[in-house]
Amino acid sequence: MAIEQTFSIIKPNAMKKNCLGDIMSIFEANGLKTAAAKITVISKSKCEDFYTEHKTRPFFGELVSFMTSGPVMLMCLQGENAVAKNREVM
Repeated sequence: MAIEQTFSIIKPNAMKKNCLGDIMSIFEANGLKTAAAKITVISKSKCEDFYTEHKTRPFFGELVSFMTSGPVMLMCLQGENAVAKNREVM
């Protein structure tokens, strides 16, 4: 099996509910380790760039507003088949 790295974000609603530890435990229980992490507030312009593929969709404005509404946890997760495992856990 290949060791991979993947990007994941713990979103503002989970941060507001103080679920960070619970979420991290779920990743770890599924074989994913945190290779890097940063808590930050995403700027509107960076958020618009990140979600640019959704720019023409009707929910784009709400998505940007939500993702910039508070702190998020940006993470690099690592493990065997990390991309598929992260999607499965989500």
